[in-house]
Amino acid sequence: MSELKKAIDQISKDRGIDRDLLIDTLEEAVRSAVARKYGDAMDIEVTFNEDLGEIEVYQFKVVVDEVHDEISEIILEEAQQHDPGVRLDDEMGFKLKIEDLGRIAAQSAKQVIIQRMRDAEQEIIFEEYKDRVGEIVGGIIQRRDRTGWIINLGRTEALLPKDEQIPRERYKRGDRVQGYIIDVQKESRGPQVLISRSHPNYMAALFHREVPEVADGTVKIMGVARDPGLRAKVAVNSRDRDVDPVGACVGIRGSRIQNVVQELRGERIDIVVWSPDIVMYARNALSPATISRITVDDEDEVLEVVVPDDQLTLAIGRKGQNVKLASRLLGWKIDIFTESRYGELNAARKGLDQLASVAEVSVEAFLAAGFETTEGLALATDEEMLTVNGMDESRIADLRAAINMLGLNPANGQTESEEEEQTAPADSAEAEETAEGDAPEGGESPDDASADEASGEEVEKSESGE
Repeated sequence: MSELKKAIDQISKDRGIDRDLLIDTLEEAVRSAVARKYGDAMDIEVTFNEDLGEIEVYQFKVVVDEVHDEISEIILEEAQQHDPGVRLDDEMGFKLKIEDLGRIAAQSAKQVIIQRMRDAEQEIIFEEYKDRVGEIVGGIIQRRDRTGWIINLGRTEALLPKDEQIPRERYKRGDRVQGYIIDVQKESRGPQVLISRSHPNYMAALFHREVPEVADGTVKIMGVARDPGLRAKVAVNSRDRDVDPVGACVGIRGSRIQNVVQELRGERIDIVVWSPDIVMYARNALSPATISRITVDDEDEVLEVVVPDDQLTLAIGRKGQNVKLASRLLGWKIDIFTESRYGELNAARKGLDQLASVAEVSVEAFLAAGFETTEGLALATDEEMLTVNGMDESRIADLRAAINMLGLNPANGQTESEEEEQTAPADSAEAEETAEGDAPEGGESPDDASADEASGEEVEKSESGE
């Protein structure tokens, strides 16, 4: 076996490059070298002789009676010296020696071979990793650049962008790290593998790896909401009535979930039972808070959740984290009210219905103009009332009369009975002070909260030990 054939077989084995592709690359490199030395006008054919294990180059010339181009033509008398039976206009092939190509042409061939091999290797890596999107990979931190950390995966490198890292997680060169492949891109310098540690699907992939019931499809992860590095909620559902989805994910003494928690640097995880009933699903997602009742607005996908007064802080969570993650998990907006506040709002809405009936306009028209309570209407000027769709001067007069009948005092928006029950200013200040002291962390009102407004970074310690 020739040295060239051995080299082709060895490179094909070591680099994982197709042998035929290597041979095509060699042929193209030699073709390029011949063209560099003799020009593109030369008609040549380059082939790899498997029997001899070498590249063969043949130059073809047309037999003519008078030569005008020595590169592409040969005179009949000279051609007959090689082949007595040749005739005019026949085409003859002459073998060229590769050794005669010269140093520059040989260097050109070498560069072509190196570049083609590099391109082939990069294509193989791209094809390998583009089919691995959604998998977990591990590597060693190599260096840092302006976009994030470069991680050595072995055959190629991966990028862990800054916005895909877990906040406050610190690395140094030589650290081993895992990530979730979110994309593979073709770049001029080679395939770019992008990985994430903050993506919700990374947590799902970790459960798929740690929990056999998730891996075999018995338990299905229905959704993940994360505040990376702090807290997460994972919705699970079992296809087998005899398998508890929460117990399967937690494991004996929390062994399975602890493996996930450790990989995510202590991120607290709540396992939630999924339900097709949005009300039941919301109750589970807002755990551990006790829920009194839930009103569903299917059109706008909004949930009005009512909780006992002493459960508001638990339902919202520190700096709104519990309700925020529950809202993400459900994909619905969640408004939380205490029972006392909800009762007040319902009473106000009832009075608003009565006023709307008197003025012969819809309640929606009042709400669209910014009037959500009877007190707001009592304090409104005529100009402000005219902003209500369908309102005119005569209806304003009817509305004023109805407000007086309801016993509302336009001066302060309170009913006469409420005004009589007002306590001394000192008592009012004391009550205000008490209310402020009861407010949950993060500046939330103690009466109601919305998942859209809630936000936070800190987490509470889990009583369940998860």
